[in-house]
Amino acid sequence: MAEEMQKLSIPDLVSMKREGKKISMITAYSYPQGLLVDEAGIDIILVGDSLGMVELGYSGTTPVTMEEMLAHIKPVTRAVKRAHVVGDMPFMSYNVSIEQAITNAGILYKEGACDSIKLEGGQEMAKTIEAIIRAGIPTFGHIGLTPQTAGMLGGFKVQGKSLDAAKKLIDDAIAVDEAGAFAIVLESIPRQLAKIISQKVKAITIGIGAGMECDGQVLVFHDILGLFKRFTPKFVKVYANAWDYELKAIKDFIDEVKEQKFPTDEFTYTMKEDVLNELSKYAGV
Repeated sequence: MAEEMQKLSIPDLVSMKREGKKISMITAYSYPQGLLVDEAGIDIILVGDSLGMVELGYSGTTPVTMEEMLAHIKPVTRAVKRAHVVGDMPFMSYNVSIEQAITNAGILYKEGACDSIKLEGGQEMAKTIEAIIRAGIPTFGHIGLTPQTAGMLGGFKVQGKSLDAAKKLIDDAIAVDEAGAFAIVLESIPRQLAKIISQKVKAITIGIGAGMECDGQVLVFHDILGLFKRFTPKFVKVYANAWDYELKAIKDFIDEVKEQKFPTDEFTYTMKEDVLNELSKYAGV
């Protein structure tokens, strides 16, 4: 009998930081994607609101709703046996009040069956993070470039390049850490700043465009596999050109159908000759 996979707990992940073991994290948005990345041995899966762009065709993350997040979190959590699954809180699901934030975090955590939730924001979100954690829901922070409010940051640009901006991000990280977040995504910030933050906070730091010195790294599923063609950020390494591979497979299928090369007998069910003869008589053909 195969040994059952052991689910990674938050203490397991914290131990990895303490021991200097790098943590791998990737997004996933469906049952097959969840199966695939979990089998590969990923440590953390983020069901991110990036699904708005890569799965739903929105121009950004802000249109994503709670209902859409739940619809994608549920199949991923059903698929995953080992990885820690994080559910992303969409824009305006936690921004109005602490009560709203706790309610919606509870929906993702309870109904979605994820292992923790993630929300964007630094010092301004510290009390909200603290309240969600006090309600019994493990929480992931996210500072630097925060896509939900990128318009206020001047667009999708590197953050923390000036002295004042860097100091603010350090203060943001400390506030999120002291609020109790067990991990923080550091997005699009200079690697030297990410190193300082990683040394300063107890929380696990997960970089995306933040250099090697973070405790772990995250990329979007579609970016890694070359499945998203609208743009590729500087920090993305494309590990496979799955788009072209899948496109060729579909084109080959179309060609074989048109040329009557598929389906051959190998892919077809057949009937016994005597049954076919009787059926032909019955049908008059």
